[in-house]
Order: sequence, then C-alpha cells, then structure tokens
Amino acid sequence: MITDTVADYLTRVRNAIMANHKVVEIPASKLKKGITEILFDQGYILSYKFEDDNKQGNIKIALKYHPKTKVPAIKKLERVSTPGLRKYTSAKDMPRVLNGLGIAIVSTSKGVMTNKEAVRQNVGGEVICYVY
Repeated sequence: MITDTVADYLTRVRNAIMANHKVVEIPASKLKKGITEILFDQGYILSYKFEDDNKQGNIKIALKYHPKTKVPAIKKLERVSTPGLRKYTSAKDMPRVLNGLGIAIVSTSKGVMTNKEAVRQNVGGEVICYVY
C-alpha cells in the first residue's frame, strides 16, 4: 500500500528519466492529472493520455528529451509537502524556483496550478513539488 501517491508519481517519472524510457505509466487520480497537465503546459513532457478502465485508470506520459544530446527536459523533481509535514504558503510568500526558471506546483482552493499562476490569481495553498 502506498501512502504518498504524489511521491510515487514523482519517483516513477524520475526513474523513467534516469532509465531513458520514452513512456511511463502511472495510476491516475485527480491531483496527478492536474500535475500532468501542468507539466505538459509548461513544456516538461511531450504528451500525455488518460486511460479509463472502469477502476482507477492510468496516465501514460511521453517524456521529453533533447533530440541530439538526449538530455531530459526535467532536470529535477522535488517533493516539498509530505503527508507527515505539509507546507502551505500564501500568495505573497510564494516560492521562486531556480530564480524563476523552474516552477512550483501548488494545490489551491481554485485547483492545481503553478506558483506564477497562483500569484496572478492571488491565492495560496499547499506546495506540492518543485520542477526544473
């Protein structure tokens, strides 16, 4: 039994990148779908597909690499808020990742969004992870 599903999601993506896989398959949830959409919108993954099989469903993610050097688009995925220690922030104290080059994924009352979008909408929330 997995207690931290978001950490499992990030670890599966991290392991697939280290093994130079093209596609990684992850059990779906609403939060993981939101994280996947953000990674796609920000250009960290090539594409994604939600598969529904009358149960939980799966997310298939096509990972993005540089065409010539095979360097992955995602350098680091770092979990911030854990089940044992939740990290919340307000809109004015929103973290900047790599001086604005990376993103923080934040779960807010208006849904899952990046730190930049949360500041624009002036909402705070739980900082899920850093991506750069």
